[in-house]
Amino acid sequence: MEIDEELVRRLVDEQFPQWRELSIRRVVPGGWDNRTFRLGNELLVRMPSADGYAAAVAKEQRWLPVIAPRVPLAVPSPVALGSPTSEFPRPWSVYRWIDGTPLGDATHIDLQALAADLAGFLTSLAKVETDAAPAAAPHSFWRGAHPRVYDDDVQRCLTELEGRIDTAAARAVWDAAMETEITAPPVWFHGDIAPGNLLVREGRLSAVIDFGTSGVGDPACDLAIAWTVFDDAVREVFRSRMPWDDDTWSRGRAWALWKTMLTLADPSNTHDPEAEARASLAVLDRVLA
Repeated sequence: MEIDEELVRRLVDEQFPQWRELSIRRVVPGGWDNRTFRLGNELLVRMPSADGYAAAVAKEQRWLPVIAPRVPLAVPSPVALGSPTSEFPRPWSVYRWIDGTPLGDATHIDLQALAADLAGFLTSLAKVETDAAPAAAPHSFWRGAHPRVYDDDVQRCLTELEGRIDTAAARAVWDAAMETEITAPPVWFHGDIAPGNLLVREGRLSAVIDFGTSGVGDPACDLAIAWTVFDDAVREVFRSRMPWDDDTWSRGRAWALWKTMLTLADPSNTHDPEAEARASLAVLDRVLA
């Protein structure tokens, strides 16, 4: 199914005629799980790109208004819920537009300050009440669970990447995390703390977006950025401002390893396979150091 401006125009006109006069412009890149379109100057439309991502719509609509007043940075604010139709058989959302530049496109960033701000955000997120909140499950692609749920993936990648990476070191990192258990009470996690979901304004972290893989469980998945983006010095700033124990950090490192090896084993599912492969090798160096 092609999700383009014409489809969004029809859906908006049919379901929200008050916005009939607003322009629709595709946001590029629009993300993997959703296609994103700007609606006028103050709104955006998010359309799940596949059925497997549709469950996130109701979750975000329900829980983002709960999370927003309890965290120190901006998060998406739902404005309307679009209904499935015969033409587009998934729910979809309208949000307020948040100005900002994705971290991956930003320049002149003080990463140590950003790491401190992100740590403050995640610590506040972990304090949001969890009653009736969604536990780690397929809706979060098992973010918030123990990373051992992806052990089969890792073992396959270790076999496929033999001779290309230091598989002995990778196995040691993975095995160390597999020996840990989750002992702390479940807390809110974001599930996809990545450069595309961190918005920057005037050189500082200003917003965290895309809560499609969020839920309640083990926060280790949100620590992967300590290796996927941060160097040693920035990682130390990030870690020093977080309350998690060594076992949680070990699992966070394992999440970074899992994702990085998946990309190295099959970069074809990325926007730019060659660039992603090069970036993944750099990440792997940090994970295995």
